[in-house]
Amino acid sequence: MSLLQYHATGARKSATARVYLRPSADNTTRVIINGEDGDAYFNRQTLMMIVAQPLQATETEGAFDVICNVRGGGKAGQAEAVRHGISRALLAFNQEFRPVLKRAGFLTRDSRVKERKKYGQRAARARYQFSKR
Repeated sequence: MSLLQYHATGARKSATARVYLRPSADNTTRVIINGEDGDAYFNRQTLMMIVAQPLQATETEGAFDVICNVRGGGKAGQAEAVRHGISRALLAFNQEFRPVLKRAGFLTRDSRVKERKKYGQRAARARYQFSKR
């Protein structure tokens, strides 16, 4: 038996998410992240709201179960990586979702990452205090 599913990869900061969308059997969206329920994995409702945004924008809530493997980064970066992956997987399902997802900004890979610390400085941009004497 071949299982119908849509696969995509999402990224944010140093977090990478492999997302699989499978048709839901009972018209409710189940989110499973790294083998755990999404609510238990993220612990915060705001992060689950971020994950659900592409499904809400395309009005496909309840149509798919989301199975995801996430590595790297923190919880907020992982949630946004999952959102990016879900958006890309929805495009694999139906290209007509592109204008909606693009307008919402879910297809753009947010490339902002932490700036490296430079030598001779306290941090990336913060300097050591200067004194003439």
